[in-house]
Amino acid sequence: MRALLQRVTYGSVSIDDVVVGEIGPGVVILLGIRQGDAEKDAEYLAQKCVNLRMFADENGNLNRSLLETNGEALIISQFTLYGDTRKGRRPSFTQAARPAESEPLYNKFVEAVRRHGVRVATGRFGAMMLVKIHNDGPVTLLVESK
Repeated sequence: MRALLQRVTYGSVSIDDVVVGEIGPGVVILLGIRQGDAEKDAEYLAQKCVNLRMFADENGNLNRSLLETNGEALIISQFTLYGDTRKGRRPSFTQAARPAESEPLYNKFVEAVRRHGVRVATGRFGAMMLVKIHNDGPVTLLVESK
């Protein structure tokens, strides 16, 4: 499982020109699920994401977590994080989990983040979405469960 975290001042997701999820300061988490991932991956990654020090303290150092800043999370399913671009010009997505496997794990991840007390907004699994990300810093980090 992979999570691409972007620290933001604002994030939103729209489907058919209708905003379905929106956050203020916090993180946008683009979540990729690989074949063979399990609930333990979702739990581990959620814990890592909410506790990762990616927010500035009073001295400007990255010493504060999403939990410590009371930030919000916008979580978007992103199977293309497992796109393999090593051969040719078209990415291969053979490592990405199929929807029947990945949707329950996506939901587990969302619930695990919520259990930590983070306000969470989401898109709609499998939908074509427009995501607005006001990257702050910019700070972007990749976290993996394996």
